[in-house]
Amino acid sequence: MAGPQDRDSRPNRPHRAHGRPRTEHRERRENRDTPEKRASRDSPEKRISRDTPEKRTPRDTPERREKRSSRNWPEEESPRRNQRSPERRQRQRPISYTSSERSSDPLSFDSLAKLDAVNEKLSRQPQEKERLLEPREKDRSHVRRKEKVVTGRVIKDRGKHRRKSDYHREKRRVVSGPLAEEGRAYKREAYIDEESGKKRFGRKCKISALVVIILLIILIPVGIYASKKNGGGGGGGSSGGGADPANSNLKGVSESDIPAAAKNTVLDPFTWYDTTDFNVTYTNATVGGLSVMGLNSAWDDKAQANSNVPALNKKFAYGTMPMRGVNLGGWLSLEPFITPSFFSSYKESQGIIDEYTLTKELGAQKAAKTLEKHYSQFIKEEDFKAIQDAGFDHVRIPYSYWAVTTYPGDPYVPKISWRYLLRGIEYCRKYGLRVNLDLHALPGSQNGWNHSGRQGAIGWLNGTDGDLNAQRSLDIHTQLSTFFAQPRYENVITIYGLANEPKMIKLKTSDVVAWEAKAIDIVRKNGMQQYVAIGDGFLGLTKWNGQLSSVKDVILDVHQYTIFNKNQINFTHQKKIQYACQGWTEQMKQSVDVSTGFGPTICGEWSQADTDCTLYLNNVHTGSRWEGTLPTGDPTTSVTEPDCPPNSGTCSCDKANADPSNYSDDYKQWLMMYAEAQMVSFEQGWGWFYWTWTAESATQWSWKV
Repeated sequence: MAGPQDRDSRPNRPHRAHGRPRTEHRERRENRDTPEKRASRDSPEKRISRDTPEKRTPRDTPERREKRSSRNWPEEESPRRNQRSPERRQRQRPISYTSSERSSDPLSFDSLAKLDAVNEKLSRQPQEKERLLEPREKDRSHVRRKEKVVTGRVIKDRGKHRRKSDYHREKRRVVSGPLAEEGRAYKREAYIDEESGKKRFGRKCKISALVVIILLIILIPVGIYASKKNGGGGGGGSSGGGADPANSNLKGVSESDIPAAAKNTVLDPFTWYDTTDFNVTYTNATVGGLSVMGLNSAWDDKAQANSNVPALNKKFAYGTMPMRGVNLGGWLSLEPFITPSFFSSYKESQGIIDEYTLTKELGAQKAAKTLEKHYSQFIKEEDFKAIQDAGFDHVRIPYSYWAVTTYPGDPYVPKISWRYLLRGIEYCRKYGLRVNLDLHALPGSQNGWNHSGRQGAIGWLNGTDGDLNAQRSLDIHTQLSTFFAQPRYENVITIYGLANEPKMIKLKTSDVVAWEAKAIDIVRKNGMQQYVAIGDGFLGLTKWNGQLSSVKDVILDVHQYTIFNKNQINFTHQKKIQYACQGWTEQMKQSVDVSTGFGPTICGEWSQADTDCTLYLNNVHTGSRWEGTLPTGDPTTSVTEPDCPPNSGTCSCDKANADPSNYSDDYKQWLMMYAEAQMVSFEQGWGWFYWTWTAESATQWSWKV
């Protein structure tokens, strides 16, 4: 295409709309239709003379040639060069066929399916689309149709007008779990031109790519600048990313509808960072002392996670049908190795190592603002859809006691996460996913680890306030079980967890079991008939034989890792797979048999992690067993010498923390085998939940990544 300078250098020529010089054209236009001419033209004689062959002037006579030459047109500028030839006009006419010209071959099944899909789409298209198309676009629309080949299906390309659900259906990820077992893996998409059958990435695609590149060039520096500007105050931020929510559902609500007593509280939707899919009509109604604000009144349990499991409104065959689930770790209960950005901006001397110290450092107002944005951005609706697409049928949702209440001296953000927990359950319902509720952090901390809220001493059933915190925990379960005993939750919440990972190797086993019996009794009296989950407390599955044998519908939850044990982290790759296939398999078989074990048993957490090298996995600003840089102060847990497999060379975390794109094919294959070995093992029990769905940088822990 010629540029501006090329256009300016060309000789002047008449406008294409004119077929002759302007003066002659004007004179002919002014004199072409007088009454006398009309009368003469319409006379019978004139009509006959015009139709007489002898009166017709041949197209190429000396008179016509002389007349054309008198116009003094340069040959290359002749207006006729811009007119279409008869052949070109013939080519551009719509083609019509007689019955003898059409092919007599019958349409194939696939062709009929394509035709049906096209007709269905055209019947749904609004008429306004035709009016919006430019004439030239209309003329060419019949040759611009494309089809997208996705995972063996031919789907009509809807362009930017596709429904959101269509995008999710068309995208698949290579996984080492349910999808891989069913043979459903991602296939690269390509556009197919109907006319030629060739892959085409046309002019519009190239222009769009150029626009995206230009926008990235502009936006990336701006984003970096804004990030530096906004993140300088410490506290990090969730890695969920994305633009702030539009909160368009607030447009139909007036701030005057919110009572004065509720303004600027958790019941005031105008103070919420995110109102997406929440009911923003004010209500102070509660069930079990817990707010229903944000819930919609209607629900539907007809959704089905996949064709291998029943819909929510039908019974899941627990014990014969294995659970295949995933955890939403680090979302409603912070865990430093999942979201290290919250902690990495602080110096080690500041001691910001868990959610307790983080919220205390931020202060109430900033902590509430920071964590609510994390709740909104880290896990979104599209994550639940992706979980369904990955082949899962259950979701384990860890949450903390401050979703319900806080106590004097607590710096935690109270009750905001409750709203997001309820929305998360509704998203699970929408996609047919059954929920395993997991109370991950109890008052006083049940294990002293950072994911219990506060790292350090165990203050639950232990220490000065041990009994007080145990009773507080029972009170919380009274509220929770009353709320979740509502009919709307009987199908979607199928497992109710009492306490995540109580550290029974430090607590009295009898005290923990007695507390669990009281909690189960409360849950049952409040009307919850779902399975109740209790942790094995790291005692070993064989130690639970005969415990709580008189209580029905209780599941024992064990968490299996090799990387946290000094005598297992140094297993070779071959031995780790052997241990999963033999050791864990045998343990599961013994545990589900009531004659040798507890009975119903699940693996509530496991991963593909090969080392403990992930940043902050063993606490903030601490090292690893792998490299021998973990002096805990406790002789039973300290590791000051490298503990990697023998003959493996240097025990370095560089390879373990490398970008997964740099993994060798052999290592990728081993990771696949290791995952499959564990899944097979845990399905000897009642099933499993992978830890975890997503993380900022912990590649071997994130199923999504």
